[in-house]
Amino acid sequence: MSNGIIERLEDVTPSVLRAMAGTDNARLRTVLEALVKHLHAFAREVKLTEAEYDLGIDFLNRIGQATHASHNEGILFADAIGFSTLVCLLNNGNAGATETAAALLGPFWRANSPRTKNGGSIVRSPTPGPELFVSCEVVDVAGHPIADVEVDVWQSSPVGLYENQDDAQADMNLRGKFTTDAAGRFSFRSVKPAGYPVPTDGPVGDMLRAQNRHPYRPAHIHFLGFKPGHKTLITQVFVDDDEHLESDVVFGVTRALIGDYRRHDDGEPPAAGVRAPWYTLNYRFVMENGEANLPKPPIQ
Repeated sequence: MSNGIIERLEDVTPSVLRAMAGTDNARLRTVLEALVKHLHAFAREVKLTEAEYDLGIDFLNRIGQATHASHNEGILFADAIGFSTLVCLLNNGNAGATETAAALLGPFWRANSPRTKNGGSIVRSPTPGPELFVSCEVVDVAGHPIADVEVDVWQSSPVGLYENQDDAQADMNLRGKFTTDAAGRFSFRSVKPAGYPVPTDGPVGDMLRAQNRHPYRPAHIHFLGFKPGHKTLITQVFVDDDEHLESDVVFGVTRALIGDYRRHDDGEPPAAGVRAPWYTLNYRFVMENGEANLPKPPIQ
């Protein structure tokens, strides 16, 4: 082979790598070279047919076509093949906190959740279900409280839908933005979340059906902690009695993220007018020192 003319099958990969060698950004060059090597090796390993190639390209095109302002099929696909969790665990936990303190962002975070006072409710429209009282603290790796952390909270309703999926819910229902106090604490009132199926009306749903996989996520609440000087913490706390803890469709459950959602059938409730059963959740989050970066919201 010379000047990029392909003489045989074995010439393709090195020819592509030579063409990319002039990439100025060293990190970009490293990532793309590895991508080409592994992608070409994948095609060789499975002896990819032209029909399978066409199907794969169509699948990628459909992912893009299924993505819009209120749904991100690309992130859903990355979640459903465990790629999101793998990247999350590769990039968290190097400064004393375990990697299980972080979890994937998921496709439903919105950046402009309404600011809510500590102890306030994130229920913004009628949302039937057992009431839940959440009390959390945020500490550093030495256990010292961190004040003034901005904490985004979002969750599905007891019917298993986020408010952007459900016309019956008010905009920003079950979403809120809190700030930790001097003791590193924040608290809020909500309803107990339910497990839910990920959207299956697009290409990811086709993939799950082809693999004979269920589409369910165990019930959980999302948290995102942000403060300059600290690594942004993106995590979830799962309901401990959910039937899908061991088969989460997006592989997001780690042992440390299973919370103690404690049921109360009697006793004095935390607020007036609360009927049994009601639940409480207490949880401690650990934030590492580092650069504070917010992710790009997957939906508006």
